[in-house]
Amino acid sequence: MQRARGVPSLPGPSGLGENVGLLRRLLDEPIPVLDECAARFGRSFLLGAGPARIAVVGDPAHLDEVFAEPSTSYRWGHALNVIGFIVGPTSLIVSDGDDHHRRRSAVQPAFARRRLDGWIPMIAAEADRVIDEHLGPVLRRGGALDLYPVGKDLVLAITVKAFFGNGLEHRTAEIGEIFDELQAYLELPAARQVPHRIPGTRRARVRAARGRFDRLVDDEVARRRATPSADRDGTDLLDVFLDEAASGLSGAEVHDQVNTLIGAGYNTTAATLAWTVHRALATPGVWARLRDEARAVLGEGPVDAASLPDLPYASAVVHEALRLHPAGAVAPRVAVVDVTVGDAVIPRRTAILWSPHLAGRDPSVWREPLRFDPDRHLDPTAEERAAMDAAWVPFGRGPRRCIGFALAQMELTLVLARWAQR
Repeated sequence: MQRARGVPSLPGPSGLGENVGLLRRLLDEPIPVLDECAARFGRSFLLGAGPARIAVVGDPAHLDEVFAEPSTSYRWGHALNVIGFIVGPTSLIVSDGDDHHRRRSAVQPAFARRRLDGWIPMIAAEADRVIDEHLGPVLRRGGALDLYPVGKDLVLAITVKAFFGNGLEHRTAEIGEIFDELQAYLELPAARQVPHRIPGTRRARVRAARGRFDRLVDDEVARRRATPSADRDGTDLLDVFLDEAASGLSGAEVHDQVNTLIGAGYNTTAATLAWTVHRALATPGVWARLRDEARAVLGEGPVDAASLPDLPYASAVVHEALRLHPAGAVAPRVAVVDVTVGDAVIPRRTAILWSPHLAGRDPSVWREPLRFDPDRHLDPTAEERAAMDAAWVPFGRGPRRCIGFALAQMELTLVLARWAQR
């Protein structure tokens, strides 16, 4: 394809029918289309035309250029970002410009290293609970167990305690039901997420579920504001957000940020945990190495912040699982200026889907890219490290990087090590 005046564009299909078909399939089930188009056109390509134009960027060198652009080169509050219906209009995910900067600055202190370290004993305790209640009994009987719902139970319990302390622990199951309803809607094909206000529909049920969650948060906020601050430990995220003098967040913004952070950290982390355990068990020698490392480091004593740096192999296993199985195959933004990638130009008003899936399987970076090999992350050369850093983007990069990435990596590493140990 060529833009007007001879400015080169990314490669892609030329026929209208093929473009429409690929776009429809991409929005329905992206991974097969990403792999198919990458094999034909390269890891960055253009689909569609005019207002229905999508640039998929999965070449690591091109990703460097996309992420190097200032935030003002893009918009996130756009029609393609259907998640806005779920997370709310003031969510970090759909905020632009000064609003995004202010809201991110307000939320960032909630993920300070000191606070993350304080959650480590709780994460280990929850991992132990799941072993005692779910994994242990099944393993003793010699049966099989679907780990995904077990992981969801574990991640949800950790998330609720990190966000609300013990204040909403008794409503964990209810919170899980609400977010399962929201997640199921987000996983529908794009054509079934067309905005409308027709009562009695799937979309109406999702709107009602979001309302239930907001009321649940309101009740907890009211309870805390009636409790002297000296009687609260201040270690959970909601207390950070309620410190209005420091955060500057309105009530609506608190709702949307809490909703966003739970939604972004619940099903995605549970899915990654399931993939990580599956690949570790299915790859000869990996689980035994995890067990040996965990037993040497964690032992019989308490698990604390000092344990985490001494689990390099568990961290490498998590990195490798995220490389092959990122929580999102693509993530959208809309260009408001022309964006140069390599020798091509992505025209303004194009929806850009950057792809950690394609970058994480690029054979020019990853030797035998489909092979699960945690060792590739342990002792690379400086040149290999730079190439892998450019291609390993499951959480994004720059000022729009997933704000909870450190919590997710810490949680996955600790749970994996604890399960392997026991």
